[in-house]
Order: sequence, then C-alpha cells, then structure tokens
Amino acid sequence: MHVDLDYFYAQCEENRDPSIRNRPVVVCVYSGRTEESGVVSTSNYVAREYGVKAGMPIVRAKRLLKSTEAVFLPMNRPLYEGVSERVMTVLREHADLFEQAGIDEAYLEVTKRTQGSFAKAHEIASEIKQRVLENEHITCSVGIAPNKLIGKICSDYRKPNGLTSIVPNQVQEFIAELPVAKIPGVGKKAEEKLNQLNIRTVRELHARDRTSLVESFGNNLGTFLYHAARGENDEPVKERDQPSQFSRIATLRKDTSDTSEMMPLLDELTSSVAQKLREADLTCKSVGIVAILNDLAIHSRSKTLDSPTSDTNTIAKNIKELARQFFESMPNAVARRVGVKVSVLTKKSEQTDISKFLHE
Repeated sequence: MHVDLDYFYAQCEENRDPSIRNRPVVVCVYSGRTEESGVVSTSNYVAREYGVKAGMPIVRAKRLLKSTEAVFLPMNRPLYEGVSERVMTVLREHADLFEQAGIDEAYLEVTKRTQGSFAKAHEIASEIKQRVLENEHITCSVGIAPNKLIGKICSDYRKPNGLTSIVPNQVQEFIAELPVAKIPGVGKKAEEKLNQLNIRTVRELHARDRTSLVESFGNNLGTFLYHAARGENDEPVKERDQPSQFSRIATLRKDTSDTSEMMPLLDELTSSVAQKLREADLTCKSVGIVAILNDLAIHSRSKTLDSPTSDTNTIAKNIKELARQFFESMPNAVARRVGVKVSVLTKKSEQTDISKFLHE
C-alpha cells in the first residue's frame, strides 16, 4: 500500500487559513535575492488548473495566475512536519511493516493483517483515509497493489483523494497504456530518451527486450525499465532501523482550556507512548505536548529530561507540567485535540547502567 498526502504543503496552509481554500494557493521556496526569486514547491489543484507546477519559477507562476486572487506563501516547515508526524503515526498503526518515503508519503506492508485479501486491504485503506481526514482535515490518495512500484503508480492514478486497488492479474492491463513518465524513477531525461526511441507507453516499453534497454540506458536503469514494464518489483517495505520518535494524539470529549479536563486523556496517551518505548527497548531524552486549538492552530512544547527514561510516571509528570505551562501562557487558547510526543530515542542496550558500578 502506498499512501500519498495530496498537495500536502498547500493543504496544510488551507487548514491554517480556510479563507484561501477556493483560491489558487502556491507554496514557494524563496531564494531571498529578490521578492519573487525562487521556485514553486507545491500548489493546490486550483492553481494547477492554470498550469502551475512544482519546480516552476515563482515569477512564471505569478504570470499564469495574474488574473486570479492567488496566494503565494513561504514554506512553513514546522507546520508541515507536525502534521506529517501525526499522520505517519496513524499509518504505522495500520501496517505490518512501515516505510516513510518522505514527509508526505509512505509504504505499508499489510499482507499479514489482511491474510493476502485485497478486499480487506481496501477496507484498511478506507479507514486510513477517514481517520486522516477526521484528525487532520487532510485528504490522501492510496494505491493497493502486489508491490511497491505498482502501489505508487496506483496512488497517483486518481488524485486527489483517490483509492485504487490492482490485483496481480490486472497489473499488465492497468499499466499498458500509461505514459512511460508514470513509472516512478523515470525522470525527464529518461522520458526524452525513451520518446526518441519511439517508446511512449508502457506497452511499447514492454515490447523491447532487456538487452536493447541495457544498451540504451545502462545495466541499472535498463534492467529496471525491463522489469517495470512487466509490473515486476521485489523491493521490500523497509522499516527504519530505529524510530526517531513516538507520538499519540487524540480528540478531547469537548473543546476546553481547562487542563484538569485534559489530564485523563493525556495520561492515557502517555501510557501508550511509554509502553511503545518499553516494547522497542528504547528510552527518550525529550518529551513534548501538541495542542490543536479550536481554530486549528497547532502548538507544541517540549522539554529535555535530565536522563533518558521509559518510565510512565516520569514522562507523565513532565507532560502535565508542559500542559499547565502552555495553557497558562495562552489563557485564551481552547484545545480541540491534544497529543504526547517522546523523542531523542536510544536503545537501552547502548546505555551504561550506573547500577552495575554501584553493585560491583
């Protein structure tokens, strides 16, 4: 399963300021040389209808959107990372194996929990889409397929907010008429060279033998193209060697600014992340809270601990302190959702246990 968050940066900005939702929204990487120098990072689908694309110079995007009430915004990395972390936590909960491929995409191995059933995988994908939408007001597109390559093609097939499932005996028919540029890993130069060889569709690529492709593109790319045209890919979903953090977030029973009303939920979330730490034989050196307010503004506070821990009580004590400090500093803040995060993780086996020295 490949999950891709739709026009992610721009969607985060629309949630932050709903008044811009029906206008062209362009998130930019400014170079700082002039007010308009830099490139487009991403845009919403309203802007894309005017031909705005990622990597396009900002000046050109502004010309294309000259007749509209377009909004051009600088990247807000902390905002996007916070949303991404919470979404990835939801995705991980639905996977046998999980591989984050970027801030806005991930692969999920779901063979065990579905017992190989594509119908069951479809149900899981629908649940993922619903939870991400309810929790973060973000739509995502999901592709379900026999391997990672086809899964990624599927997730792109019905964007935005799509769900495409392809079983093994449908793969060849599904990819045959696709442009070769739809194969993940085929960039502009490779596409141009394929077109020069009169190869424009996957069907035409499939008709070429491996030897001729290797001669034209070299062993690595040539071999990849040969197998991709047949829908073949044996790359496994790869878990990271060690997670960088654990987090849990949930919706309060009612919007509130009263920390005493939040504590039962914060205690529950703390117990959950502390349990994850112990199961993974990890400790944390930093703890933090996340508060999503009733205006959808996202705030976080964190604290570095004196020593690494996986103890529930120690984490809970610091979480409560952070929550009180935050809401005291923002007396008008009304929370809709709250979360707990632990980071700076290390394996217990890599730490020196001082008790060994005390008992020797």
